[in-house]
Amino acid sequence: RNEMETEGGAGDGAGIGGAQAASTASAQLGAGASANADADADASADANVDADANAGASAGASAKVDPVMPGDLPTSARIMAHSHVKGLGLTASGVAAVSGAGLVGQQAAREAAGIALELIRCKKMSGRAILMVGAPGSGKTAIAHGIAMELGTRIPFCVISGAEVYSAEIKKAEVLMEAFRRAIGLRVKETKEVYEGEVTELSPEEAVNPLGGLGKSIQSVVVTLKTTKGSKQLKMEPSMYELFVRERVAVGDVIYIEANSGAVKRVGRSDSYATEFDLEAEEYVPLPKGDVHKKKEIVQDVSLHDLDAANAQPQGGKDIMSIVNQITRPRKTEITDKLRAEVNKVVARYVEQGIAELVPGVLCIDEVHMLDLDCFAYLNRALESNLAPIVIMATNRGMCDIYGTDVRSPHGIPVDLLDRCLIVRTQPYTLEEITQIVAIRADVENVVLSDDALPLLAETAAKTSLRYAIQLLTPCHILAASTGQSKVTAATVQQATALFFDAKASARVLLEKGSDFIS
Repeated sequence: RNEMETEGGAGDGAGIGGAQAASTASAQLGAGASANADADADASADANVDADANAGASAGASAKVDPVMPGDLPTSARIMAHSHVKGLGLTASGVAAVSGAGLVGQQAAREAAGIALELIRCKKMSGRAILMVGAPGSGKTAIAHGIAMELGTRIPFCVISGAEVYSAEIKKAEVLMEAFRRAIGLRVKETKEVYEGEVTELSPEEAVNPLGGLGKSIQSVVVTLKTTKGSKQLKMEPSMYELFVRERVAVGDVIYIEANSGAVKRVGRSDSYATEFDLEAEEYVPLPKGDVHKKKEIVQDVSLHDLDAANAQPQGGKDIMSIVNQITRPRKTEITDKLRAEVNKVVARYVEQGIAELVPGVLCIDEVHMLDLDCFAYLNRALESNLAPIVIMATNRGMCDIYGTDVRSPHGIPVDLLDRCLIVRTQPYTLEEITQIVAIRADVENVVLSDDALPLLAETAAKTSLRYAIQLLTPCHILAASTGQSKVTAATVQQATALFFDAKASARVLLEKGSDFIS
């Protein structure tokens, strides 16, 4: 976990006293500057923000709940709309295969996304925008998700919808700025003193509770760590036992313990236990080299928004008035430009010193036609900033009015912003491509289709929509299981289409029997 602690004035701009961005122990990121405010408004506070550096990994979760093995973290996953997408499906020369990495068709759009991906990796795409246009259900969001999968979890990838800017408690421009800052990462390198090795012994020493009762209390924890060079036994205080339980540490795991803070991190299972089970979803790591007690370089990732929030949310005291003020305080507060400027100065200084590295990420704005002129004007200015991520926008609109105005423009976007965009167009899927997509989704959702059910679902998708056909997979599976069938047949598909209407069928009912509804 990343921790950022700050101390500063709570005046107009909220001064920055010291910002820490680090793993559990935290790396010093002192701001060393504070904004001038009214002397009566001076109040120093501490703000702690915990941000998981591996949060990006949750985007590709699946729907099954894996069995919890001894020492494992409980993992639950959910099948999502694009769980089957693992990348762009490009060859080494950048040519898109007909089907690859979960994507089918759209070769031109995928190859264009591959070129943009290389620009992102070369850090030559910062401050530019990509606009993906196409009919609904033509794979725009899937290609954007493929770009995120190709970049990996270390590159920030933030996704918002155009309608989100109107539902927040803060200004529209502030919502967009927060999204921009979330999509810019800061990679901090720090050398720490750690104890690292494979756990060969983990035993808490218990004693009778001095307060009485039948229970026992833990007096100390004895841990033995082994490396290729030797082993070392450590005796730790009782509070460390909770950290081992939280990390699900067991004998045979490779861990490291930070000497200064006592933070415990489970790296994985030792590869000497790789043949312990026939089937296991465990990550095996080699036995650490060198001494148990060593200095290790640790790389931690944090976003600029995390630094902003750490400095903008000072906590009050523990007296009754401070508690009441915290309760009545608005749930979301805006971060001032003065505060962001101070954070930017600190970040720039540490980048120059080689302590940290800026990682421009990707901001994906879906349904971008929902933004109004104020938001588009802000995007124009934000794209020119020296701290700007790569912006991917998606829309399914043609010639339409800009939101909130009577000005018609292509895709509902002002022409001056369109000039800044590389436009990628997606084409409607053919029947053969639809068949492949339905087959892939059925495999992901563990739905077995008969030889006559797959063509029928593909024809249904061609007549209605691809999303409707994919949504029928699980209902068809449930209907087949209720009758004792292991496969979904054409009769099951027909039964499901009779139970669930698609958008076009529902519209026909409204036209025929509109008088039965309230209008």
